[in-house]
Amino acid sequence: MSQIILASQSPRRKQLLEWAEVSFQIIVAGTEETFPKNLVPTEVALHIAMEKAKSVQKKAADKIIIAADTIVVLNHEIIGKPVDRNDAITILNKLSGAHHTVITGVVILQNEKTISFTDSTDVEFHSLSRHQIEFYVDNYKPYDKAGAYAIQEWIGVVGIKRIKGDFYNVMGLPISRVVRELQNFK
Repeated sequence: MSQIILASQSPRRKQLLEWAEVSFQIIVAGTEETFPKNLVPTEVALHIAMEKAKSVQKKAADKIIIAADTIVVLNHEIIGKPVDRNDAITILNKLSGAHHTVITGVVILQNEKTISFTDSTDVEFHSLSRHQIEFYVDNYKPYDKAGAYAIQEWIGVVGIKRIKGDFYNVMGLPISRVVRELQNFK
């Protein structure tokens, strides 16, 4: 198989590929995580992932590029990364006691060949106290995470009531599907 490039600076995506024993390098190209306003959430995640992949492809021609973007959707509203402590607390207050959906868009491309897909996982939080939310934000600083949380951290351990779907998708990459797609990518 050709050399694989992960177009992401996410330590979680890196860790998941390492756990799957996929050999890869990281190349990150700065892209704005913006999107046309008329897109539905699954299209948003794919649009941003595609922009990342195309940007890195300019630096890594002929390589297999894996790019992903994860968004959180609550009541049809896309919740991005928090801008600061207060925003993180506000986001987690909205998620407290509620169901939301985590959508990851994945693009795998090499030259003109492209595979793209989304994976969705439904997540329900227990009701969280203000103290729990502030403790998490102050100790884990989730400012680089869509929805202001990481399921594999303390808040996931004590705050998640149930999930329906791929746990690793909530971490940022539906890794078992990525591995299957890579095996078929020829």
